[in-house]
Amino acid sequence: MTSSNNKIVVLKLSGSLFFSESFERVVEAIKAALLETPELKVVLIAGGGAKAREYIKIAAEASADQATLDEIGIMVSRINAMIVASSLGEFTMRRVPETLGELVESLSTIRVIVIGGLYPGQSTNAVGALVAEKVKARRFINATDVDGVHTKDPRKFKEATRIERVTPRRLGKIMGGESMRAGAYDLMDPVALKLVERSKIETWIIKCEPKIIGSALLGKRVGGTEIIFD
Repeated sequence: MTSSNNKIVVLKLSGSLFFSESFERVVEAIKAALLETPELKVVLIAGGGAKAREYIKIAAEASADQATLDEIGIMVSRINAMIVASSLGEFTMRRVPETLGELVESLSTIRVIVIGGLYPGQSTNAVGALVAEKVKARRFINATDVDGVHTKDPRKFKEATRIERVTPRRLGKIMGGESMRAGAYDLMDPVALKLVERSKIETWIIKCEPKIIGSALLGKRVGGTEIIFD
């Protein structure tokens, strides 16, 4: 898809970023990109991370249903979003939109919008893809805890090699492999992948590191993987 609005970039931040040593440096990298490119607008989606998984585990052990577990994850991701928004100061607003409508309305006047999850049954990766489609973003950047798509989980298999470019079909097969366990290798879930594929959204999967994120916001991919279409 050729975007009609090249000013907007959607960036999903891995939940692993929160409570890490890299958090402040990632925020500074985002600010630097905004200062360098005055026309740039960004929608940031905060993942839930380890804290969300901890709360979900406790609730699951207490027999909470799946919809409730989703809602807990969304709440935690919104808390993370509030932390990012507070760190970005004048570039954004403290309030975290909870619907697509609120997001679109806010983006008309504010350069950076920070959100968490939106709806039960959707990962924050899927939210990122949905938002990118809705706002006709130039690019969807998924910053995760691994350096792009690999033939296997690189944290477990030394022989895993990074794939420079991948089609949605091939990525779907990789995610469905025996080495891919739920919650173990967070890249693009099936819903996110279908959204990317149907709209042909330019999508990069990159490492959630300050310099890499800063470069990506400026249109320069360092490492990672690009999703391409047939």
